[in-house]
Amino acid sequence: MSGFDFTDKVMLVTGGAGGIGSAMCRRFASAGARCVVVDIDAARARKVADELRGAGHTGIGCDLMDRAQMEALFDQVAADYGRLDVLVNNVGMTSAERFDVRSVESIEREIGLNLTSPLIATRIAIPLLQASRDARVVTTVSLGGIFPLGETPIYTASKFGLRGAMLAIGLDLRNKGILAGSVLPSATDTRMLRQEAVDGGNSMQFQDPPQQPADVVAAVVSLLDKPRLEAYPRPGESRLVRLAMLAPNLLPRVFPLFRKRGERGMARYLQELRSRGLARQTDGRWELVEEA
Repeated sequence: MSGFDFTDKVMLVTGGAGGIGSAMCRRFASAGARCVVVDIDAARARKVADELRGAGHTGIGCDLMDRAQMEALFDQVAADYGRLDVLVNNVGMTSAERFDVRSVESIEREIGLNLTSPLIATRIAIPLLQASRDARVVTTVSLGGIFPLGETPIYTASKFGLRGAMLAIGLDLRNKGILAGSVLPSATDTRMLRQEAVDGGNSMQFQDPPQQPADVVAAVVSLLDKPRLEAYPRPGESRLVRLAMLAPNLLPRVFPLFRKRGERGMARYLQELRSRGLARQTDGRWELVEEA
């Protein structure tokens, strides 16, 4: 039995139409929550909301990089619900482009979406959270917020920053009636990870087979059941990366070993995607097959 009572809770999930976000919304709604599904794709957000069990759900399109749109989002939540019980900062992005060839604009966008937008969303949501009798903030970070991913340094930078900020926010808001914590998943089988694999992205992500969105959702529910600053879907992996960071100067020696294992894991994952009909290889180049 869940220790957290979802009944009639107003729960807003950013990136709510994605693989992890939509899985969260389905879990919350099945337990009686009213979900605000937020996604840059308004049609997909509405579709997810319409398919949720129960009533009182809303799908809203919002570009979280646009301050005016974000303020309008929370104004709509205030008008429709009058409060916000749980804010889930779940939106995120990555890129397979290497740092030395990336555009400055792409760097700014990734930092802005992954790091700045969750902080601004949390700040703007404070009055709505204070109207709740049991206010929570849950943020999807990443094990990339602990361990540097050499092939995706901007993602690493954003997640290192997000983890630190959310630890500090959790300490600050605790005595103000808002409990904040983060989940730190490793690679998760979503469209974002599939795109990264076909683009030849960060092989460090594939040390082990990717977990499923349901694993991340379970960690979120665990965090709601037992409030704390951090929860890990795969505790064993988290202990390994935290141990490795005790001696960061050794990373140049161990990285080649991790990379070789990761490259083998990514090759296996691509073959699995092909067997599932989600990827194909044409003229030696991998590409995603869009799901119907």
